[in-house]
Amino acid sequence: MADFRLRREEVLDGERLTAMLEESPARAAQAILLAAGEGVLEAQALLGQILLDGHGIAQDQPLALRWFEIAAGQGHLMARNMLGRCHEHGWGCVVNAELAARHFQTAADAGLDWAMYNLANLLATGRGAVVDHLQAMALYQRAAELGHAKSMNLLGRYLEEGQVCPANPTAAREWYRCSAEGGDFRGQFSYAAVLADEGHVDEALGWLRKALTEGNVNFLRISSESLSDSDHPEIRKMADAYRQRLHELAV
Repeated sequence: MADFRLRREEVLDGERLTAMLEESPARAAQAILLAAGEGVLEAQALLGQILLDGHGIAQDQPLALRWFEIAAGQGHLMARNMLGRCHEHGWGCVVNAELAARHFQTAADAGLDWAMYNLANLLATGRGAVVDHLQAMALYQRAAELGHAKSMNLLGRYLEEGQVCPANPTAAREWYRCSAEGGDFRGQFSYAAVLADEGHVDEALGWLRKALTEGNVNFLRISSESLSDSDHPEIRKMADAYRQRLHELAV
């Protein structure tokens, strides 16, 4: 068991705080509070996150928003991105998609892949901005090239469908593969669909099992319906596993 005595040099170490959060959330929350008060930038952003999630500390979304504002004001890009998320979803504030887009834009311009992804989502759906699929695709590509797995999957979708660019199934397949290997459950599902179409059913089933373990309720609901329509009996059987997992999460 790691020693979590709160020596001052550890309290002021953002990386140490992150490690503590994995091992002992309640103990880590004490250290994060202390470090945030000492002005440690990473701790201020972490405090916003644990307050938002209720992880090791009582959930308090308005206070989370405040700490994100403090950290973002000092240049913390993920805190700026999380300000956008708060305004996008109404966490600790009223929903304001236009303000969310501005926060995402600031962090994206500074090179944060998550902000590129979140801004692209708004542009693709017309929330807080006029629908602009060309710009959304460009942002997904920038984030994907930085290694962002979720963006890889959505870039693959644009390339597969040819919505704002010439269809390129070969490039789409490669981005789906990268997304799947990067751990995104939607990318794993997309890659499995390509493999199944190619006749690589056993390999597709392996990726579908990975997606099953990580997918959220909405994903499982939609995916189970899609699997039921597969031409492959083995894949149709996976629909039952997806529905069972959906039931477990919904209870």
